[in-house]
Amino acid sequence: MPQEPTAPPFYSGTYERAIDAKNRTAVPSAWVKGEGAEFFVIPHPQEGYLMVMPQEEFHSTEQRIQNSSATAQEKRQAIRQFFSAAHKVTTDKQGRILIPDSHKASAALAGEIVFIGAGRRFELWSKEGHASAAEVNDEIFKRVAVDIGL
Repeated sequence: MPQEPTAPPFYSGTYERAIDAKNRTAVPSAWVKGEGAEFFVIPHPQEGYLMVMPQEEFHSTEQRIQNSSATAQEKRQAIRQFFSAAHKVTTDKQGRILIPDSHKASAALAGEIVFIGAGRRFELWSKEGHASAAEVNDEIFKRVAVDIGL
């Protein structure tokens, strides 16, 4: 019997977790099952959080850059920045990932952190950063919700 294609991962919800002294944090179990799941962790270029993408979304982002209206030079620079900032992580037996020191610092992650589902990827925020961004985002969401008829 032919195997049905699997849907790409979809991440939703908000989860609070801790980041330990070794920079490890547990990915929500609803999003990953056990050991060996691979993700790419990239600091967001404009906001203070980390984007976390499975491999297929990571490659899809490269294609979106290639297909953008940017000039060839801008595309090369964007791809260079994107790939040089990306760090591949793999879940351990407890479903944890190891956040690189540089990425932890760029997102000001310490103690309590927040996992935010964002469709085909998820985000890692400091608890404080998420709280202040949520205030702004609530107003934006209200305007967009009206615009799209929610």
